Amino acid sequence: MISDYRWYWSAGLVVVVTLIYFLQPILSPFLIGMLLAYLGDPLVDRLEERGLSRTLGVVVVFTVASSVLILALIILIPLLGHQISTLRDNVPAMIDWFHNSALPWVEARLGISVSDFRLDSVRDSLKEHLGQTTSVLAAVVTKATKSTMALITLAANLVMIPVVGFYLLRDWDLIVARCRDMIPRHYEPLTVKLMHDCDEVLGAFIRGQLLVMACLGVIYWLGLWMVGLELALLIGLLAGLASIVPYLGFFVGITAALLAAVFQFGDLFHLIAVVAVFSVGQMIEGMVLTPLLVGDRIGLHPVAVIFAILAGGQLFGFVGILLALPVAAVIMVLLRHFYQRYRDSAAYGHAPVAADVSEDVESNEVEQK
Repeated sequence: MISDYRWYWSAGLVVVVTLIYFLQPILSPFLIGMLLAYLGDPLVDRLEERGLSRTLGVVVVFTVASSVLILALIILIPLLGHQISTLRDNVPAMIDWFHNSALPWVEARLGISVSDFRLDSVRDSLKEHLGQTTSVLAAVVTKATKSTMALITLAANLVMIPVVGFYLLRDWDLIVARCRDMIPRHYEPLTVKLMHDCDEVLGAFIRGQLLVMACLGVIYWLGLWMVGLELALLIGLLAGLASIVPYLGFFVGITAALLAAVFQFGDLFHLIAVVAVFSVGQMIEGMVLTPLLVGDRIGLHPVAVIFAILAGGQLFGFVGILLALPVAAVIMVLLRHFYQRYRDSAAYGHAPVAADVSEDVESNEVEQK
């Protein structure tokens, strides 16, 4: 009988994977809405504890989140547009500086020849293509607007994301309870424990690491802005996004900031200031942000994050990227569970038995003395 149930669950898993593969063009708004509901559920639960109804709590959370998002877009989009234009104008000059100043300095200091490392073609290509950025974007927008179906699909997705997120967040506890009722009674304790562990892993990463990313992006942006770097917002945003993998944001951000500072200022003071900004950011992350937002919960390993995102994107495109981290969390929890069962089984070896025997021998010696 149990084997029959296993066949049912295996068939169900195959059906789910098949549906995800064939329905991935329309799954994005549902998955993003589910992610929003998952992120907002703890906030709504706290509002419920303070006496608000579930629906009113969802309305409050959505109103505050939407206001913050709209305000951030109003402030950041013009600044980002200006800095991208600045980068577009400066990249050819940066390549000229690298070719005419940096490479000769390397040759003089290290005694090696890099004369074959020519960047003329790269510079000319960038000048040609970066100068066409505006026209390319305009062509893409024009082509998209000419396709009525594509425009309707985009508008529908933008509308569906908050709608799906609202209803899923409102009924989140009910959905979880219904899913729990569907679990066979024989497997319910183990399944609930595994799902709790998955929630701990995902919570440590999504609710924790994403907040750490946002805070680090703001810290790097403000610090580099105080230094006077023209591309402060762009580099801060890049470093914050790269912080999805611990320490990657630091290395990416400080490398880009140092190159920008050398090109813009060319003195030692600003280089030290850039290093100080990222050093302070790392100290704040280690002593404040990570203990406060992530805590001591075991999240996803950085290598697992990188592999999951790349594998998900390769297999299922954008939908695979959205599903990568939850699936990686489930796989990691299952692996830990099977590893623990293996450690508790007789197949693990004689280490526990040997330990017990040594303890018995020691106790016998004590009794004899």
